[in-house]
Amino acid sequence: MAWRGQLSRNLKELRVLFCQKSPASAQTREFVERNYKDLKTLNPKFPILIRECSQVQPQLWARYDKGVERGFNLEGLTEAQITKVLKELVEAGGALKV
Repeated sequence: MAWRGQLSRNLKELRVLFCQKSPASAQTREFVERNYKDLKTLNPKFPILIRECSQVQPQLWARYDKGVERGFNLEGLTEAQITKVLKELVEAGGALKV
């Protein structure tokens, strides 16, 4: 899982949005609880923004160089699928730099 340490190299910012109570956001909340500490430890100065808002659909947003952003709706995804989406976003950031 070397890609986890590449967040700060390939992205400028990562935002996770979800509802504090809705069942649609349950897997996203679980993903944050299980992975935030590891991601932050590997990328200590990298901004990982966690945004909780009532009735918002779970989303993951990545900001790259020059203000380019990509977002994904996470509703219905498992923790493993959310991890896969994040990995793809990180790898896409590496490809943008080439």
